[in-house]
Amino acid sequence: MLDSSYKDEKEAFVSGMTGSTVTHINLVSSVALASIFVMYCAQTRTKISLNSISISWLILVLPLLLSMTLFANWPATLFLLISAPGCLLLLIQRKEIGTPLPSNLKSPTTPDPSSQEFQIAPRMEPLPSLTIYRSHMLLITCLAILAVDFPVFPRSLVKCETYGVSLMDIGVGSFVFSGGIASAMPLIKTPSHLAAPLIPKMLRAIRKSLPIILLGIVRVLLVKGTEYPEHVSEYGVHWNFFITLALVPIMEVLLHPMMIHVSVTAIGIVAAIIQQLLLSKFSLSEYVLTAPRVDLISANKEGIVSLPGYFAIHLLGLTTGLLLLPPSPSYFRRIQRSLRTHSLNDTELAQRYGVRQNDKTATELSGYSILWWVLMGLCSLFKLDGGNGVSRRMVNISYIFWICAYNVSFILAYLLLDMVFFPSPSATRKSKKKLDGSSISSSAPPASPAAIPHPLLDAVNKNGLVVFLVANVATGLINLTIPTMYTSDLWAMIILCGYSYAICIIAWALRGVRLRL
Repeated sequence: MLDSSYKDEKEAFVSGMTGSTVTHINLVSSVALASIFVMYCAQTRTKISLNSISISWLILVLPLLLSMTLFANWPATLFLLISAPGCLLLLIQRKEIGTPLPSNLKSPTTPDPSSQEFQIAPRMEPLPSLTIYRSHMLLITCLAILAVDFPVFPRSLVKCETYGVSLMDIGVGSFVFSGGIASAMPLIKTPSHLAAPLIPKMLRAIRKSLPIILLGIVRVLLVKGTEYPEHVSEYGVHWNFFITLALVPIMEVLLHPMMIHVSVTAIGIVAAIIQQLLLSKFSLSEYVLTAPRVDLISANKEGIVSLPGYFAIHLLGLTTGLLLLPPSPSYFRRIQRSLRTHSLNDTELAQRYGVRQNDKTATELSGYSILWWVLMGLCSLFKLDGGNGVSRRMVNISYIFWICAYNVSFILAYLLLDMVFFPSPSATRKSKKKLDGSSISSSAPPASPAAIPHPLLDAVNKNGLVVFLVANVATGLINLTIPTMYTSDLWAMIILCGYSYAICIIAWALRGVRLRL
């Protein structure tokens, strides 16, 4: 149990914040790109092994921690300091990286052309840029949830009370956006899943979400039982982020029949507009800000009112996943057409076994990035968001488009780094597919070195929810043991370094398994 006066001081320590600027948040986050740049430079131009846990932590995790603590007010300086060694390494001639010898053995992942699996499942090549994005997003979140309790973490990066932008405001939205990307996987692997009966799909979605809902309930009980400091205006008295995270995939299933006929992007934008109409025209924003907490609904008004907004973010994340995960960004649009006409043509079948077209994917991501930034700017310029700017608390339309713009832009940046350092085979070397009756012969080019993500980031991504839970538990234990808000910057950095290193060790130890909750 915490002393009641310290509990009140701790809650005040993270309350009433107004945030920073979008430019500042982008600069802080860009340090993650610099760390990947250095890693790729070292990987392609030196023989240094980058797979040890300590070197991995030093290059990939410590810069993230420094960007939100000691260098939070000078992120551009940190970006240049980290990038400088990489620029020097570029002066060294690129080393030759061998490729696997061709094999006569049939790949176990290649289905028989006459099988049903062939008819519905595209070839899913690894996408390191997506692994890096998801793991970096998770690591930034895990670092921030503890760092925020120390004075070394600037208050401008703490979650805003009602309006404003901050690094921690990005975290929750990015988690939902990333979940939307992952939700694209079953739709790509089995397109007919969209047309499957609704009730069985809904029951499966509920079963998958039950463990996360249970985690949300356990968190409520632990917070209330230990009198742990809590920020009630985030989600409410009983609601928490786990509950939101569990509900949005269930809500997605309800729209599967519509997704056969309507662009998922359009559905997501309409959902964002509906959320803003609820806030502005139906006075839900006023309800969130002024209504007393007199019953279960009003006690959790923030969590309930923000849920449709997070659902819109999930849908727009799903849009990104549908163009990012398949070999071609147009894959799902072709599938939508075939589901509407109840047919699949030869072009679609051939495309499923094509080489990943990263150039086309990057082009579409660029378009979406510009779209989301422009829409965010228009919402601000014409006060379509209510006139007060971005609000994570209510998840208004500006927040929705900001989350989409931020995440798509950084995914694009990771993809461009991947393309520059590990270019795909040239068009002349791309595999040729020939359709002759029911037979298809293809010879895929050898995987590029980038086809294998960095082991530490892959480990964090593989068991992301487990890593996040461990980080939450560790954060709670540290806060119950140490008066963090009175800790000096030196000791805070020692604790944060040890905490981040321990999280990496746990992820590293679990890298050979995938734990499912």
